Amino acid sequence: MQEIEARAGRIRLAIFDVDGVLTDSSLFLGDDGQEYKAFNSKDGLGMKLLQLSGVEIGIITGRTSDVVRIRMESLGIEHVHQGQRYKVPAFEQMRDKLGLGNEQVAYIGDDVVDLPVMRRVGLAIAVQNAHDRVKKEAHWQTLACGGHGAAREVCEMLMSAQGTLDATLERYLNP
Repeated sequence: MQEIEARAGRIRLAIFDVDGVLTDSSLFLGDDGQEYKAFNSKDGLGMKLLQLSGVEIGIITGRTSDVVRIRMESLGIEHVHQGQRYKVPAFEQMRDKLGLGNEQVAYIGDDVVDLPVMRRVGLAIAVQNAHDRVKKEAHWQTLACGGHGAAREVCEMLMSAQGTLDATLERYLNP
């Protein structure tokens, strides 16, 4: 666990996949083609807390949907890359824009399309219900499944490793 804490302590950007990480992988499609996704509100608060602690958040997803744009806008997340069949260029663009090294980036994924980025970052995280190959290659794995608190778990782990969890929570507990 010391190695994970050391890796987590260096993180300045946490990049999340959407389907299977911020959602449970379910896609709800209406007769009109409208796409719906269910996001966990506790994950959302965790992401806001992580931002308050000074860690940037990014999103890279293979699909494109208005609901993702709307949700990320509501969380104040600026670095959103949708429609990314191959995710490495979006990762590199975010990293370079923020002037970071690979070791300062965490990536949270669940499926094999996430592996090319996970292999490059300082902290690769798999959600509990990730594909077995992703779990095998991750540095750390959440106890929670994607869409069911995994993102919150990641956010709190990063803040804990960086010594910012209590102070960040305090901003909500005693405004």
